Amino acid sequence: MSAVPSNETIIAITLGRTPDRSVNIGAWQFARWRQFIGSYELPALVDPVFVVHVGGKPDTRLWEADHLSQSRSIPGCATIVPAGVSTGWRIDGELDVVTVSVPMGELTQQSAVDQFRAMRFAFADPLGIALTRQILGELYAAPTQERVAYIGTLLDALRAHTLRGTTPTGDDAFPIADFSAYRMHQIMNEILARPEDAHPLEALAVRAGLTPSHFCCFFKRATGITPHQYVMKARLERAQDLLGASDLSIAAIADQFGFTSQSHFTRAFRHYAGQTPSGWRQTIQ
Repeated sequence: MSAVPSNETIIAITLGRTPDRSVNIGAWQFARWRQFIGSYELPALVDPVFVVHVGGKPDTRLWEADHLSQSRSIPGCATIVPAGVSTGWRIDGELDVVTVSVPMGELTQQSAVDQFRAMRFAFADPLGIALTRQILGELYAAPTQERVAYIGTLLDALRAHTLRGTTPTGDDAFPIADFSAYRMHQIMNEILARPEDAHPLEALAVRAGLTPSHFCCFFKRATGITPHQYVMKARLERAQDLLGASDLSIAAIADQFGFTSQSHFTRAFRHYAGQTPSGWRQTIQ
């Protein structure tokens, strides 16, 4: 009788590579994965997984039924993938995540069972990300007896944090800085939800609790692009969807997303997609 493959084996086969770093926490497995652009179908896992997004480009999306999620995971977010559920992922740029496989046999408390029962994508977890990044820093340093003991302590803390439960109860459930990744993630998803809105820089900065100049610097450091470029990209992505899924004219789509003219929209779309809106529509119909 063949052995049941571990979560790490399943993930490694799917990505076509082994983890960059890995370490055991008893029966638990902590592993760092780096991957690049692509779409991936991850088969059902044996045990639930707590995923921490530690780096890379902030453009990782989840397949939900027959469409991509509107929300996106960014560095600083966590995701829970339950056991027995296959998932689909689209990575636009480099992905850098840590997976913590949670043995089913250790989910003895009902609160722990409940939190790993269903898929939860891209939620804020400041303590989980802080512990994970600290562990990673130690794993890449020269091993010493003291460092090994310290890593063990950090791993135990991450394990306890994971089992304790990470379900948020609202924005005020824990203290966070206004300019934290959590707040930035909220702003980014607001833009993605309503790309047709104006989203003036001053209003975005106010929501982040920063001056416009500091907000621009922080946003670009987090995403690799400026707020204006992010809004434009969100509009063009939604326009791309409408070109394929609706009979709206190109002029109507341009007007819906705030472009000054159809020619302005056409120039922006060609720069984004490599072809004109009409050319794109013809290729997918």
